[in-house]
Amino acid sequence: MRYTNYQQRTEGVFYIMAATEPIRDKKQLKELAKYYLERGQLRNYLLIIMGTYTALRISDLLRLRWSDVYDAERKTFLEHITITEKKTGKTKTIALNKQILGALRLCLPHRRGEFIFASNRKTRKAISRVQAWRIIHAAVVAVGIKGKVSCHSLRKTWGYHAWKDRKISPVIIMAIYNHSNFEVTKRYLGVEQDDLDEAYLKMELF
Repeated sequence: MRYTNYQQRTEGVFYIMAATEPIRDKKQLKELAKYYLERGQLRNYLLIIMGTYTALRISDLLRLRWSDVYDAERKTFLEHITITEKKTGKTKTIALNKQILGALRLCLPHRRGEFIFASNRKTRKAISRVQAWRIIHAAVVAVGIKGKVSCHSLRKTWGYHAWKDRKISPVIIMAIYNHSNFEVTKRYLGVEQDDLDEAYLKMELF
């Protein structure tokens, strides 16, 4: 079957999204965010920060408006985002941590219209999923992160480190991802045998 250039680009993007992996190295994750911050590309920096810390799907992230996070009348940021997930139709409330709020404060003076991740074009619509993938992919290549990394990697990255650092209950991780059991969550996060080996070897009880 022959494909147009557009089909090749978009179908390739969505295949990568489906086969994506979390970013396991925290140092590389920091370098990924720093890549755009150092270049003054604050919208792209915010995309990485919010994509990681909210664990939202990219379709929900790109729909966010400034009114979802900022009270213009009181000139203050909200403590939570409350959204209806596009895929599930479920309502989700997410606390805005200090990292998200810090990035939002940097971006607020430069906002373009109502969408947080607005396009640079005159339409001021939100960027597309394809454009979001290009933003993440460019930084991934520049930083030298290996593996199948895409926008969806940011959503998986939060859960992977929540599990690996053993700071968040598996029950909470399951609830955030709307999974029925933790086996589903482990497969989703790409938990591998070396991760399990490390957990066994590091645990000290006596």
